[in-house]
Amino acid sequence: MKKIATLTALGLATALAGCTGSAYSNRSLESVHQPLVRNATYHFDVAAANGDLPPSEQGRLEGWLDAMGARYGDRIAVEDSSTYGAAAAQATVRSIVEKRGLLLSREAPVTEGSVAPGHLRVVITRASAHVPGCPDWASNYSINPTNATSSNYGCATNSNLAAMVADPNDLIKGASNDRSDPAAATKAIKTYREKPQTGAGELRGQSTSNGGAK
Repeated sequence: MKKIATLTALGLATALAGCTGSAYSNRSLESVHQPLVRNATYHFDVAAANGDLPPSEQGRLEGWLDAMGARYGDRIAVEDSSTYGAAAAQATVRSIVEKRGLLLSREAPVTEGSVAPGHLRVVITRASAHVPGCPDWASNYSINPTNATSSNYGCATNSNLAAMVADPNDLIKGASNDRSDPAAATKAIKTYREKPQTGAGELRGQSTSNGGAK
């Protein structure tokens, strides 16, 4: 009888351990579900004629940027295959990119294949972020004897952060302020303080002696 009770208790303990499992392995307030950032690289080669981009190549580049939906958060760089560098062509690419409110990166990432002579390679590095394994409701059907954090804890907050962040690379390392412009940073506050309020003028007078319309 004693042996049967021991085996029964052992079996019950094993079953409880199986119910808890990894769903309740986190007893801290730090979520195990963290954003995962991935970078994808796209490139487009344009031909330079006499050291600059002809209008036809500029049109091709504009069309490619439109098709790629170049936007804030994209890192755009130019890889030049010429020995001394096609400064005029790079300046043209820079002006096309800056018209979209973007800036060229100083260094181009490594891409597949070499750039043909007389060509420039425009490279877009686009980051995306998501939280793998969410939602995670594994702990809903488990016993929680250790008062551990829910398996789904942090999924909503971190998934929303990954979806809303303008540049997912900022989740890895925050952006530096080496290009910060104090005037641009305080422009909204300056406008709010200096713009006259809508109710600052005199009230408009209107006669009511004539009554309503006949």
